[in-house]
Amino acid sequence: MTDSLVAPSTVAAYRETEYRVGGQGGLVLRVGQRSRDLLGAHSSAGVDFSAFVTACNPHSAPLSAAANLERQAALAEELKRLGFAYKVGIGQHPDNGWPGEPSFLVLGISLEDARALGERYGQNAIVWSGADAVPQLVMLR
Repeated sequence: MTDSLVAPSTVAAYRETEYRVGGQGGLVLRVGQRSRDLLGAHSSAGVDFSAFVTACNPHSAPLSAAANLERQAALAEELKRLGFAYKVGIGQHPDNGWPGEPSFLVLGISLEDARALGERYGQNAIVWSGADAVPQLVMLR
């Protein structure tokens, strides 16, 4: 792991989080674990990579539900403007009590573009997956 400004306990929580798309029974991404469902989503969309991103709680500073909703709406508008297909999701740790964060699985976004997007929205990290469909935690600070 590279040096980061983010607390090791927070990084560990990101690694343990379940990144869900499509609600209960939908696609679940876990850092470091190949996902056949994600591979299928890539294939269906005709892409080789994707990223799971949020605009909520920048730098892990809790915001109100209304503020997070507003930030997510701005992110959705930016994704539309940039021409990316995306699916609605939520990042939720299985048991640490942190509220789930509304997120998007952005299909066809390069690692460089995903990093830039996460940085614009003040995120500590994103989850990016390449052609192997193995989600990777990418620290941004």
